[in-house]
Amino acid sequence: MHFKEDKNWMKFALKYANYAQKIGEIPIGAVLVLKERIIGVGWNSSISNHDPTAHAEIMAFRDAGKNLKNYRLINSTLYVTLQPCIMCCGAIIHSRIKRLVFGTNNNKNDKKCSFKNIFSNSKQDYNLNIKKNVMKHECSKILIDFFKRKRLIEN
Repeated sequence: MHFKEDKNWMKFALKYANYAQKIGEIPIGAVLVLKERIIGVGWNSSISNHDPTAHAEIMAFRDAGKNLKNYRLINSTLYVTLQPCIMCCGAIIHSRIKRLVFGTNNNKNDKKCSFKNIFSNSKQDYNLNIKKNVMKHECSKILIDFFKRKRLIEN
């Protein structure tokens, strides 16, 4: 149903991941969409902002909140190139987005605080639709290539 749309929006998230990479950040990008319109964008900027919370998802939420003048982002869809971390999952729950679409799994997520458990333990009245592995190859490749280059530079 959403496949073509999801792929199109994920291309925008990848655009912001590429931008993050250009400025020396880990290449993760996010866009928040409501009624076929981008309402917020974000890319990792923890290094440049000296802010451990400046993940792509959080930056997209901040942008959308300012644009909508509301911290509740009801009925919107978040597209992000990498599966959200625990902190970003908390922000997802509080923002009340309707859908989460991510490109590739985050294998560094702690198994005890698994991605699945976070959403199943959230409020009973909140139901998040999750779609994973949209443009998985492209979303994985940008991260793999980034860390390969980083290791080469460091050695």
